[in-house]
Order: sequence, then C-alpha cells, then structure tokens
Amino acid sequence: MARLIWAAQATHKDQPGNIPAEKLSHLHDAVLRACDALDGLKDGVLEDPRRCKFDPKIMECTSADGPTCLTAPQVEGARRMYSGAINPRTNEQIYPGVAPGSELGWDPINGLPPLAIAESHFRYVVFKSPTWDYRKLNFDGDVALADKTDDGVINATNPNLQPFFARGGKLIQYHGWNDQEIAPMNSVNYYLSVQERLGPASKVDDSYRLFMLPGMRHCGGGEGLNQFDPMGALERWRESNVPPNQLTAMHVTRGVVDAVRPVCSYPRVAVYKGSGSTNNAASFSCQVPSLN
Repeated sequence: MARLIWAAQATHKDQPGNIPAEKLSHLHDAVLRACDALDGLKDGVLEDPRRCKFDPKIMECTSADGPTCLTAPQVEGARRMYSGAINPRTNEQIYPGVAPGSELGWDPINGLPPLAIAESHFRYVVFKSPTWDYRKLNFDGDVALADKTDDGVINATNPNLQPFFARGGKLIQYHGWNDQEIAPMNSVNYYLSVQERLGPASKVDDSYRLFMLPGMRHCGGGEGLNQFDPMGALERWRESNVPPNQLTAMHVTRGVVDAVRPVCSYPRVAVYKGSGSTNNAASFSCQVPSLN
C-alpha cells in the first residue's frame, strides 16, 4: 500500500509528472532496446529484469515537450517508479518498485488519482479520516504507524514456515516480472528471507519453490508467459514426491497459444540453447544467471 502511494506521489506531488499511455509505450520500447538482448534472445520480454540497468534520463526532452520524450518531472517520476518506496530519513527501501519492462501496465498506478485500494487503506484503516490526503503521507513515521495497525497482523512477512514444512506442506509461489501493482521483488525478497531463516537453500527447496514469470503482469496477462498449471505441479509434488524444477508455461493471444517455454524455479532462468524454435520449451534450459 505504501508503494502505491509512493507511485502516486512520484507523479503528482508538487509536479505534473504522470506519464500518459503513449509515452509509456515509448518508455517501454526504450527499455527493450537497452535490455531485451541481455538474456541472449531478442523477443520483446526481459527474462530477468534485474539485469537491466536502465535510466529513463535517456528519454528526457531536449527542447519542448513531445509525445516521444519525457519531461524532467516525468523522468524523475519514472525513476521513482523503478526505485520503490524509500524512507527519507534512513534511505532504506521500504518496498521494491516495479521492474523494467512493466511500463505498458503502469496506467492503474500512474493515473491522476492513487490506486483506490491503497488510498482507502491509509484513509480508513490507518488514519481513520475520510479527508486524509495521499500527498501528505510521510514515508518514515506514517509508514511506521501503518506497520503497527492491528498489531502488525496485516504485514504477512514472517519467514518462519517451519511449522508448515514440518507437517509435510509444499508451497509453490509465483509472480509475474511485469506485475504493475505488487512489486515482483517482494516475492524474491520473501523467498530469500525464508532461506535466511531456515536455510540452507537446498533444505528450503524441499518444500518451497518460487517461480518468476517473464512478461506476466498482475496475476496474469501481459506480453510474456501468462498461463500455466501450478496446482497440477503442486499435486504431483505433494502426492507423488515429484519436485517442480520447472513448469511449462504458455503465452496465449486471443485464445491461441503462440509461445511455449519453461519457467524455472528461482534462482534459475530459462536460457535459449541457440537452436530450435524460440516458441518451443525444448529449446531452452534452466540456468542460474549472472547479475553482473
């Protein structure tokens, strides 16, 4: 919720920095030009956006504002979208930002008002004031106050899954890298926190796998892989002890499957073997990426 208010402030507090849809399209194209080929395959999707070191400054208008460039406030707004919410006193990240490659889905959090679910959370749950103004949210004290709401029960961040694992529980978590509402690195950070608490990684992998889907938006859709069967994989894992090292996912356009690829359990990613159809899962292998 704090990150969504951060996004609203990034584009509307003290300056008209919101980025209209036509500019978001050009911003997305600039990201692809800079980073699409980093995974060895130029296909319009970033396999692992963490490798993308993109600065929207390269799109700043050199003279008058225009449909294909960003004003200085829009550049700063885009940077803040990518950075996520930052505590102004400690400089620590409160919550991750959206990933490079997700720009085509920014409209709900880049529009004139904040996303309603976030605004109403602070207005009615945290501050209990129907006149509360999102522009006033302080990302130090106000966020600390929100964290204490209902004794902190709203923050589902406890990494101790040992009681669940001890009962034989299996957990598959997935997240789209192009999720425009819930930052994808939030899932990565939680998964790593479980490893840090319960480790080693091989032990956690016996019960918990994370899958990051390239190009998928909030819970589905998007330019990349957007349909797969996690429940079938979970049943095979729990009932037949077949761990899900990778899942087969598809991209579907208007009811037609136009791409089939593997999605690898984190931290591995699908890498093109260099031959065969890029729309065939057999043309890819799962490898741990270098983030240098």
